Amino acid sequence: MNAIQKYFKYRQSLIDQYAKGDMTKREYLQKNYEAVVYGDIGPFRNMDTVEKALFNYQYYNALAKENKTISTTRDMDYELKRDYLEKSNYYYSRKDRATLTALRMLDFRGVVAYFVKVRSRFLKGKLFEIVIEEENIILHSTSPLILSCLREEGVFQEESRKSLIDEYVNHRY
Repeated sequence: MNAIQKYFKYRQSLIDQYAKGDMTKREYLQKNYEAVVYGDIGPFRNMDTVEKALFNYQYYNALAKENKTISTTRDMDYELKRDYLEKSNYYYSRKDRATLTALRMLDFRGVVAYFVKVRSRFLKGKLFEIVIEEENIILHSTSPLILSCLREEGVFQEESRKSLIDEYVNHRY
């Protein structure tokens, strides 16, 4: 088992603990953040495999969420708050780049995507779920470029559905 596979196995154990209620969403996010940032792999400059692209997705998603969380600290200076939000947006853009790389490597085969029913007014009609069915992989994005590519490839279903991981998606952290 290589380092990426070990990470995904560890991540699955975190997901299982979260699903059983043994940890909160915030605890899950923190442990996942620590695993990707302090682990001995990635991010990969050259995403030459789907596995590397999916790791980069997780890596940048963890950094984006961490920076966004820090930006919500009470009484934080406006400039500092803005810096954290800019970092968060930058990491989300890197995550989207990894997503598109993985989808292109798969040639969009076995992919289904649709908008997700969300409680957040900000994300309504923006957040979509990408399911790579054979691999049982669920990705999320709000990227207009990815949405356009999914539509172009004929794998985006123009409907809103309950997320396959609805409890996680609609739970604040």
